[in-house]
Amino acid sequence: MSEIQVLTTGEAAKYCGVNFRTVIRWIERGRLKAYKLPGRGDHRIQTQDFVTFLRDNSMPVPPELVGANNRVLIIEDQPEMAAAIRRTLKRAGYEVEVAKDGFIAGTLLMRHNPALVTLDLKMPGMDGYQVLNFIREQEDHSQVKVLVISAETREGLNRAMTAGADDILPKPFDNSELLTKVAELIGEGQPALETL
Repeated sequence: MSEIQVLTTGEAAKYCGVNFRTVIRWIERGRLKAYKLPGRGDHRIQTQDFVTFLRDNSMPVPPELVGANNRVLIIEDQPEMAAAIRRTLKRAGYEVEVAKDGFIAGTLLMRHNPALVTLDLKMPGMDGYQVLNFIREQEDHSQVKVLVISAETREGLNRAMTAGADDILPKPFDNSELLTKVAELIGEGQPALETL
């Protein structure tokens, strides 16, 4: 992938139109996530963390940084299905986390900050419809794409679309269908079928 992966404090400052010392203060105060290089101690900021910071502070996101987030959160209670989806997406270059229920999904949604969520509708406890409602009610996650992957009836899948899902993929499905839908939802510059 040709996207920018890491930024210096100077590069981040140029994007924000501020002095690099301001960026360092944001980092020191915990407002902007960064890490220090060994030795010199210079800060580096991962692009997806910088994009999150910009969105959280209602600042414009430069076009060249959009699409840098290739994180996917799989919300699936069946371990075999979750493993199959995870394996397919990881092979295609996506960064993947798995939540086996809606409660764990809430925590991972905040921590992982995915570009896309794959969501099973039939889960114990908090079902997929409740998770979908939670995602759509959260301002922080309004940009997250939701791909429902479920063996639910056509009526149930339509209900998910009405509730705010971006697309549906009925089970059973073909891996190429999964990759095509994920790439379409996340956008250009993301891993595609030919990376298999």
